[in-house]
Parts: sequence; C-alpha cells; structure tokens
Amino acid sequence: MANIKSQIKRIGQNNAARDRNKGVRSSIKTAIKHFNEALEKGDENAAKLARAVGKKLDKAAAKGVLHKNQAANRKSAIDKKLTQKKK
Repeated sequence: MANIKSQIKRIGQNNAARDRNKGVRSSIKTAIKHFNEALEKGDENAAKLARAVGKKLDKAAAKGVLHKNQAANRKSAIDKKLTQKKK
C-alpha cells in the first residue's frame, strides 16, 4: 500500500474509474447480446438495437473507455451482420 497521500488518493480515483468503465463495458456487451438475439429471431427491432449499440460504442469511445478504432470495428461488425441478415 502506498504511503504518500497523493498516491493513496490516486489509487482511490483509479478504482472509481475502473468501476465506472466496467459498468460501461458491461452495458455495451448486454446491448450487443440483445441485438444478436433479435437478429437471430428475425425481429424487426434489430436495426433499432443496432443504432442503440452504435450510440453506446460512440459514447464509450468519447469517454475513453474504448479506443475509437475498437468502437468503429465493433460498429462495422454489427452493421455487417445486419446487412447480411437482410439479404
């Protein structure tokens, strides 16, 4: 454990940020899972869910939870699944 006061504070801040980021990543995974389930069922809401996932990914990238390229790659994969399923 750190002895320096500023380092003790920094450890607390890092833990709080880790918890926040974990929640964001978890919500993204859940949204992607709901999208995949809707796509498998042939649900009409799949396109709507894809937009929602894209929005979550963009927000995560803007906050620094995900790298912007990682968010773009995931959005691209979702759009690709959606267009292949429509054909």
